[in-house]
Amino acid sequence: MRPRRRPSGPPERNVPQERINEAIRSQRVRLIDSDGSQIGIKQTQEAMEYAFSKNLDLVEVAAQADPPVARVMDYGKYRYEQEQKAKLARKHQVQINIKEIKLRPKIGIHDYNTKKGHVVRFLNQRAKVKVTIMFRGREQYHPERGRDLLMRLAEDVKEIGQIESPPLQDGRNMVMVLGPTKNAGVAKTDAKDEDTQRSEKAVQGKRSGKAAAPSSDEKPSAREEVSQA
Repeated sequence: MRPRRRPSGPPERNVPQERINEAIRSQRVRLIDSDGSQIGIKQTQEAMEYAFSKNLDLVEVAAQADPPVARVMDYGKYRYEQEQKAKLARKHQVQINIKEIKLRPKIGIHDYNTKKGHVVRFLNQRAKVKVTIMFRGREQYHPERGRDLLMRLAEDVKEIGQIESPPLQDGRNMVMVLGPTKNAGVAKTDAKDEDTQRSEKAVQGKRSGKAAAPSSDEKPSAREEVSQA
């Protein structure tokens, strides 16, 4: 009896294509049953007929072994499980995005604020920022100016960025790496929500204050004064 269904179509990139059934080149294989038990070394044709008798496939799982290891399995189900594992691995794969900003030691205040705005935007996008100070000519004899500028920038964005790599001299350049903090990208939203909650509480307080006005402050009506007299 042949297997229920032969696999068709090109394999996915991240899932390797194993040799199965007639594609196995070795004349002998070390056969493993579908339950994981080892049957022993068999002729490939004999192992294939054994797999077909169970309506399963013979799959080469270790081609480098001598002889190669082949297992009896449902190849379609095996391929599906391998593809799901590959998708899950890609999903949980952390992608580190690094942006770079270049400054000069004698940068003007307007240009500095512009560059700082870029750093803030990158950090709020959960990206790391590589800040580079470029020295020219005699500027490289005063590295403290570049270091002071980098530390000033780190201080200005400390709410959303933290120093992951301190300022280090690299030839004519000085480099510092900033990484996003837990507040990066969410600080504005949280502040807006907090303001909304405060305004709602203030409105509720005003409404309750009007509804619960003390009766002692109220002036008695004319009828009440007559009845009391």
